[in-house]
Amino acid sequence: MKAFRILGRNIRDSFKSVFRNFSLSIASISCITITLIVVAISVILSVNVTNFTKIVERDVTIVAFLDVDITEEERQKVYEKIIALDNVEISNVEYIDKMDISKEMMSSSDVFKSIMSEWTREESPIQDTYQVKVTDINLINKTADEIKKIQNVDVVKYGEGMVEQLVSIFDVIRKATFIVVIALVIVTAFLIANTIKITIMSRKREIQIMRLVGASNINIKIPFIFEGLILGMFGAIIPIVVTLYGYTALYDHFGGQLFTNFIKLVEPTPFIYFTSIGLLLIGMIVGMFGSARAVRKYLKI
Repeated sequence: MKAFRILGRNIRDSFKSVFRNFSLSIASISCITITLIVVAISVILSVNVTNFTKIVERDVTIVAFLDVDITEEERQKVYEKIIALDNVEISNVEYIDKMDISKEMMSSSDVFKSIMSEWTREESPIQDTYQVKVTDINLINKTADEIKKIQNVDVVKYGEGMVEQLVSIFDVIRKATFIVVIALVIVTAFLIANTIKITIMSRKREIQIMRLVGASNINIKIPFIFEGLILGMFGAIIPIVVTLYGYTALYDHFGGQLFTNFIKLVEPTPFIYFTSIGLLLIGMIVGMFGSARAVRKYLKI
């Protein structure tokens, strides 16, 4: 019970200190708020870029066009060679018959229907295809080259150049946002430490009195650490509100996608709640760390 009373008193004293040193507290809270808003934006961008990359990896397909006059036995050999490749799984290889392609084309256009409806399998210039999805998108070029070398494969297409460039751009953005988040958290911790240092310097007399009455080092440090935690909590309020309502509004405004169906946004629920909890924890931890650093470095106790 005594421990709970001491804890309660420290929390109460920390709240009092926050409001007693209001101008310095506002400076710390503003610093945390601005930083966490940028962190929230960076996290949202990073998560969505990762989602875009996954969509690319899932949907990008190598299309291998087979020779027009290929036999069933030759087609089977092509299939066996494709599934034997290191970057290909058997479940990600699909055979599309030329007649099925013709039916799909005819259903999409009356012009195609009038031209192609009389074609027999032997007369059709359309080629059978194998659609292949790779395990590692970064090796798609290598896999496509290996498929090209297979006998009875005429042409291989997968959006050469564009896919690699898109994946590369997404990877750079993801790494950059991660670095930004880490850098902002570190900068915020140092700014809070400096703000707490000023608070400590303005309360030298109070600390001296605590020492004179026999307060231990830990009893002097704890209120400042709780003070940093409280500042972090207050600083996280606005970023959490911005995340909860701002991202939901953004998602609804764009209909869950940016510019095209290809670039889909991550659904708000439960993403915004996990992000909000993360922002609160970051604010609290950074606030406590900044305060602890200031106490350890600047209090001669």
